[in-house]
Amino acid sequence: MSREKIDKKMWLLEHFRDFWEEAREHKIKAFVYISLRILVVIVLIAEAFNHNYNNVFLCVLTLVLFMIPHFLNKRMNIVLPGTLEVIVLLFIFGAEILGEINEYYLIFDQWDDMLHTINGFLCAAIGFSMIDILNRNEKVTFSLSPIFVALVAFCFSMTVGVIWEFFEFGMDVFFQTDMQKDAILPVISSVIFNPEGKNVAVVMPIESIVVNGVTWNYGGYIDIGLYDTMNDLFVNFIGAVIFSILGYFYISNRSNGKFAQRFMPRRKTEKEILEEQEHHIQREHKHHHDL
Repeated sequence: MSREKIDKKMWLLEHFRDFWEEAREHKIKAFVYISLRILVVIVLIAEAFNHNYNNVFLCVLTLVLFMIPHFLNKRMNIVLPGTLEVIVLLFIFGAEILGEINEYYLIFDQWDDMLHTINGFLCAAIGFSMIDILNRNEKVTFSLSPIFVALVAFCFSMTVGVIWEFFEFGMDVFFQTDMQKDAILPVISSVIFNPEGKNVAVVMPIESIVVNGVTWNYGGYIDIGLYDTMNDLFVNFIGAVIFSILGYFYISNRSNGKFAQRFMPRRKTEKEILEEQEHHIQREHKHHHDL
């Protein structure tokens, strides 16, 4: 066996050992980790068999996104709490596999609202962690009040929500998708219908519309994405407010903030980084000794 093949085999064995050690320590997270990946692979095979290559791409994208927690841990020395990591994995699975491929967005009216609420909650937690880490860093010479940190976390979450709505709008405009789902409005209020030309809205019931000479009996006016966008931002707002309040009490009195800590990433301490480096060096020495 060549040296290259031996090195590759040892590398795979090392990563398997790391995964097995972590799985024994965090059984629930490992169960979710493995189960979701198996389900995604099954869906990927089924979609490939049915020649639904767009869904195959979504499956591949999901598997890539599942690697984010590992990348943050190994490359950026950021640790995600077990609760947060499980929710992130379930969120990705719920959005891509259940929402898009299994069409839960159409089957369940509140599916999109639930995901956007969770997104607002998690983004506020991430924003809170970023500021809190800087606020507690000895190299930073300023100190921020809890209310200011909570406000920044809230604004970070809302900014992420707005950027996502920009993305949905861009996809709909340039690629003719329908990420901003339409709504049927039985009544429309507009100053355009004011017969006197005044800036006073006239309320008009709409029972049907005509498109290209064909009557569409949908029971109202088809709104192009506006209500969906505003609804998404509103539920994002709710999630952001909830965690911002939890985060405020957490940073005000850390001894009583264990619930908030479950959703807040943290940077590894210098001691943890050194221990991991020493552990890696020991394995390298053992690997070369075995050779």
